[in-house]
Amino acid sequence: MQNSSKTSYNVIIVGAGAAGLIAAITAARNGNTVLLLEKLSKIAAKLKATGGGRCNLTNTLSNEDFMGRFGRDGRFMTPALSSFDHKALMAFFAEIGVESHAPDGYRVFPVSHSSVSIITALEEEMARLGITVECSARVERLEYNGERVSGVSTKSQTYSAPNVILATGGLGYPQLGAEGDGFTIASAVGHKITELYPAMMPLRTQERWGAACRADTIPKVQIRVDHPKGKNIRAHGDLIFTQNGIRGPVVLDVSREITPLIEKYGSVPLLINMTKGMNEEQLRTHIKNQIYKNPEQSTLTHIMTLLPESVARELSLLADANPDEGFNKLEGIQRDKLLKLLAWTPLTVIGHDGFKMAMITRGGVSLKEIRPETMESKVLRGLYFCGEVMNLDGPCGGYNLQWSFSSGYVAGCLGTNPIHSY
Repeated sequence: MQNSSKTSYNVIIVGAGAAGLIAAITAARNGNTVLLLEKLSKIAAKLKATGGGRCNLTNTLSNEDFMGRFGRDGRFMTPALSSFDHKALMAFFAEIGVESHAPDGYRVFPVSHSSVSIITALEEEMARLGITVECSARVERLEYNGERVSGVSTKSQTYSAPNVILATGGLGYPQLGAEGDGFTIASAVGHKITELYPAMMPLRTQERWGAACRADTIPKVQIRVDHPKGKNIRAHGDLIFTQNGIRGPVVLDVSREITPLIEKYGSVPLLINMTKGMNEEQLRTHIKNQIYKNPEQSTLTHIMTLLPESVARELSLLADANPDEGFNKLEGIQRDKLLKLLAWTPLTVIGHDGFKMAMITRGGVSLKEIRPETMESKVLRGLYFCGEVMNLDGPCGGYNLQWSFSSGYVAGCLGTNPIHSY
């Protein structure tokens, strides 16, 4: 990387996150002079924190399945993934000295399991390519002549370029500099910004019994929204109770769908299966088998074959069932209520902590105003978008980072379609 007094370039990239870094490298590899502007004092702050610092780069799903996890707008990614999918991403990093692997066959990490190795390799490649990097340089507006972009202006300097790539991210991780600058910049030149919601975050619930279960992580939980406007919203994964709600991978996944519903309806009812998908009859059979093996043991002990003690106790109490009594000694209505709660435990989401706890943003620059083949604006020629600034977000598991890299790669091609070597 290098600094320079030069003010004219072929390409200017605004934002030095995952999308911006790969856009810069791609553009430079195609023979362009490139300026990368970052408002923070260092590049890749959010990338460094990704996956708890382990950097879940992508996953091994097919492109079709990958797009399906983004919902109805996922098809927008078709050209980008065709050009730069998870295999191309892994090959790219191998080329610049970072080997990656999928230890669970699904999630892909650098072998080092450290985001620092990713960032160092990207920095070294940018230095090799002669990319100019200016940190502590906040872009305030786009410059444009007629229908084409002509550069950008910071508080102290105007830089000219016929191509500008906005890779500013969204509002997630505000402690790492996210302020939604790109939305303001894009809106000022006529782009529509969809409604913005915090996503991938803990949720607050009306019920408080979960506070007694905070010490335990419940694996393989199923969550579904029990609301007419969200009947198809479902998620699977590990669940953790908090003092005032729920968190964990399954909550991060489902929260991106729930926050817009909270905004509209105030509360969102959920049904949660914490017993590995068992229904009421399967649960009844399971407990009968436990009673047959250990007839003297308590209801709590039988349920603890399925759930941690804290959760087993709380659900028993919710069913008005004495957890220390034998299951067969409970009244029939208590047994039925307990089995129902074990199959689908109701919780009511009533809020969240806003963008300060959100990892990503749901919403952004309207996809209708972006060409999926090139990431170029339909509003202003020479303006490109990549990453979280666009209205496209996915669940946990490397989805959003892969999308940042794929869209960044395509944006960096500047409307061409070079054959990459990956």
